[in-house]
Amino acid sequence: MELNDKVAVITGGDSGIGFASARLFLEAGADVVILSNNPETLGTARSQLGVKLVTIEADVTDAKALSTAFAEVGRRFGHIDVLFASAGVVSPTPLEGTSSELFERVLRINVAGSFYTVQAALPFLRSGSSVILIGSVVAAMGIAGFGAYAASKAGLSGMARALASELTPKGIRVNTLVPGPTRTPIWSTIAHTERELQELEKSLIRSIPIGRLNSAEEVAQAALFLASDHSSSMQAAEIVIDGGASRAPQGAPAYRL
Repeated sequence: MELNDKVAVITGGDSGIGFASARLFLEAGADVVILSNNPETLGTARSQLGVKLVTIEADVTDAKALSTAFAEVGRRFGHIDVLFASAGVVSPTPLEGTSSELFERVLRINVAGSFYTVQAALPFLRSGSSVILIGSVVAAMGIAGFGAYAASKAGLSGMARALASELTPKGIRVNTLVPGPTRTPIWSTIAHTERELQELEKSLIRSIPIGRLNSAEEVAQAALFLASDHSSSMQAAEIVIDGGASRAPQGAPAYRL
């Protein structure tokens, strides 16, 4: 299988794209470790994915906690072959009414949390390993009211290229997944009822040429490719998975959340 004898660590692997990737990585033969600061969803992930899954509670914004978590991974497995920094948040941040605390929280989790994650994992990443960051088409689409999220994802794209340059001499690859709207629990922070979720999806779909959202499993397949040796020649690359929303748009972005 594609990930036989590989050790993969996924932050935010207890939900959404991270969870779908954890399931796929396990099926591909990897030893998988999920990091999250939510003990309840960690327990659910463990019950759904089986006893081979390792879960560790850690907050990606806490560098000390991450250092402790990755030291535990090192004790268990000795090294890391795949690091998928998928933990993140999305929140509307319109100019009017957005607090400095909320704006800084989005950047702290999405950007600083990813940096701290790679930093803490570095001592255990061996030559030939793959680091995967997760961006968003929102970084380039100019969607009103999402300044903090757009800034965080644009920052991740730039950071990935800098990290790739820094880690190339160590034989470590750094690439970025750039999904468009994907059906995951992350939208619950915006749409609080099933009706609101349906309206949100209709709004999003209007600007997607293929006429539907991604599934988390589709994005996970791209993560599997970047995790595997099939992508060994890819460095500082971005894989866009958005149904054509950013590359073949049907009109101006329809999102007004």
